[in-house]
Amino acid sequence: MSRVIRPARSTDAGKLGAILSEAVRAHTWKPQLHTGAEDIAHMGDLIDRGWVRVCESDGVVAGFLALDGTSVQSLYVSIAEQGKGIGGALLVQAQEGQERLELWTFQANEDAQRFYRAHGFTAAERKEGAGNEEGLPDVRFTWVKSNKELQNG
Repeated sequence: MSRVIRPARSTDAGKLGAILSEAVRAHTWKPQLHTGAEDIAHMGDLIDRGWVRVCESDGVVAGFLALDGTSVQSLYVSIAEQGKGIGGALLVQAQEGQERLELWTFQANEDAQRFYRAHGFTAAERKEGAGNEEGLPDVRFTWVKSNKELQNG
């Protein structure tokens, strides 16, 4: 399997929007607030901002990460490609360029919480959903590069 991580291009917006829509449909606890077209437009906006990196697996876009400074805005992997290290590869690359990162995920998304903990993130704050569009309880995770990593980096 060949894997390439690269900056997203405007022509990726359709595939990334489809991955985002697929993720919403896969989580029955998450309300579907946007159409597929709105998801594509949203991804186009994030790409235009220069925030998005995609992971291609054997030439097919399999996942993406949107990073605004030190804030991970989105990390999604297509359902067919989950469990193959794509999300981890995207996250590790984001960590390599930063001394700290933070992100929010939903409290109901226990798989995501396990994933982030496995990559060195810790839960820092819990809220009841007043600050997100879905109105769902969420949790903020933070990651800080260790002193050992700083000395070696």
